[in-house]
Amino acid sequence: MKKTITFFSAPKPFTNPHIAMIQRNAIKSWTLLKDVEVILLGNETGLAEVAQEFGVKHFPNVKVNESGVPLISSMFEIVRDNSNSELLCIINADMILMDDFVEAAMECNSLLSQKQKRASALQKKFVLLSQRWDYDITSPIDFANGWELKLRKNVEEQNQLHRPAGSDFFLFPKKCYQDIPDFTIGRAGWDNWMIYKARKENWAVIDCTPSMMIVHQNHDYSHLPNGKPHYEHPETNVNIQLAGWDNWMI
Repeated sequence: MKKTITFFSAPKPFTNPHIAMIQRNAIKSWTLLKDVEVILLGNETGLAEVAQEFGVKHFPNVKVNESGVPLISSMFEIVRDNSNSELLCIINADMILMDDFVEAAMECNSLLSQKQKRASALQKKFVLLSQRWDYDITSPIDFANGWELKLRKNVEEQNQLHRPAGSDFFLFPKKCYQDIPDFTIGRAGWDNWMIYKARKENWAVIDCTPSMMIVHQNHDYSHLPNGKPHYEHPETNVNIQLAGWDNWMI
């Protein structure tokens, strides 16, 4: 059955208990959204079991760099070949989504469709993004009735709206981003290129921060070499070179 949105992600290994917990929270929240499908990519420890548990698609044979980290170009290719959704959304595996995400995405898609029907030379191409809310969490979410209201209240009490830098998801029509470079997932630089590409092609770049709450579950960087943040790794420099230095700081 055709779904409106396909979410896809390359989670970290499920070996660190806290990382495993927040990734399970995130993936579970995606599966509860209406009219969506979820695709998980990669061959990390525990991923196949989690995909089976949540009843989502899993493709382990994504191309990787010399360090074994998935390439975003391969992720996009696999998802295009295995999804019939009109809209695709690449998302980090620590992000909790709620119903307002799909509502905002569908509203943007509908409004742009109406607008661009009046200009036959235009094709419906856009990218949707948002600032995130950072949230300290130490236990699994109980997804019983009313979980969204409870989570919103807790997130608002911590009041950690992340500054407008770094993007944790991009939602776009399937026909967009067909020439993405071999960026490494989980490192800096590629998200800037995504915005640069949209602006260069004159696509609509839509900030939906006022219309949705996306929740980033805070974590350390113990999953990365030497526990350093992603922007301190050589793979980030490769991403920046692929993006073009002039296109990085967008």
